[in-house]
Amino acid sequence: MRAAMLRQVGDETLDIRDDVETAKDLQPGEVRVRIHASGVCHSDLSAMNGTLPQPAPAVLGHEGSGEVVEVGSGVKHLSVGDHIVVAWIPPCGRCKFCLGGQPNLCVQITMNIGFIPRFTFNGQDPAYGFLGTGTFSEEVVLPEEAAIAVPSDIPYEISALLGCGVTTGVGAAINCAQLKPGSNALVIGCGGVGIAAIQGARIAGAAEIVAMDTVPSKLEDAKRFGATHAVLPDQLDAVKSEVTDGDGFDYVFECIGLSQTMRAAYDHARRGGTAVIVGAGRMDQTLEFNAFELFFTNKSVKGTLYGSADVRRDFPMLLHLWKSGRLDLEGMITRKIDLSEVNDALQVMKRGEAIRQVITY
Repeated sequence: MRAAMLRQVGDETLDIRDDVETAKDLQPGEVRVRIHASGVCHSDLSAMNGTLPQPAPAVLGHEGSGEVVEVGSGVKHLSVGDHIVVAWIPPCGRCKFCLGGQPNLCVQITMNIGFIPRFTFNGQDPAYGFLGTGTFSEEVVLPEEAAIAVPSDIPYEISALLGCGVTTGVGAAINCAQLKPGSNALVIGCGGVGIAAIQGARIAGAAEIVAMDTVPSKLEDAKRFGATHAVLPDQLDAVKSEVTDGDGFDYVFECIGLSQTMRAAYDHARRGGTAVIVGAGRMDQTLEFNAFELFFTNKSVKGTLYGSADVRRDFPMLLHLWKSGRLDLEGMITRKIDLSEVNDALQVMKRGEAIRQVITY
């Protein structure tokens, strides 16, 4: 089958191959999924440049949707023909995090599938799947828990967006920040995740939402999706004075993944406010705080992984919001592409010119 493969970390482009295979025989509890759509996410770039640890060679892609075409023994909740969204942090349902209401922190399945080869190529050579998935391919084999059933009338390109960016951004506002109605918010970075965070803040009832980015076209996108103000970095202080009387924002969402913007998120939060770190940063980047400011400002700094979501609950919830017209998913799709165009799509993303490009199969 066709797939887009990272040969080694640091490569600028992916290798588009037609000799990739998944496992021929399913293990107990596994399902085979025909992928129909996959979003191109910035995390795929992060795997390429080493920001996110990923052994190579690997089939990239992790934001996908498709149809179950085969089920292994012991599968209880899926059948052939079911439409699913791929969850790259599948909850086991048994560990202390799942039982304690934080299934996004479950690693029982993720660690098992993320660091063993999920594909072969060139007849015999093993390859991993990014985050245990690998949706830049025509087919994947997944544990049942990583395939979340959704209604069959949902277009694949719509449901694919739930697999990462939308859940991460909307969940950051609703699940992690638990944003209060009538409050104000700043979103730093207006890519796909930032746009989702803006929509999450709007859905949660924020009165003012300020979006900041260095790319003017993204500021237009931000206002289209619910930002009340959209500014370049050198315009932020003036808008902060207007919106918050200079006190700082109730909530700040950092959606880039750089240490300097994480620090800026903390600085722009008001005393007693909350800075939510949504972007995935590198392990060799650090943040520094002095011992006085941490207690005196009384600010909260929260990291959020996968939007602090329970995919079993939140994927259906997000689709209900989409169906009711409160969550705009169609507008987030900048263009639909073929798998052969994925390298062009990644370059467009590097330049900051797209919200979400979706590969359709």
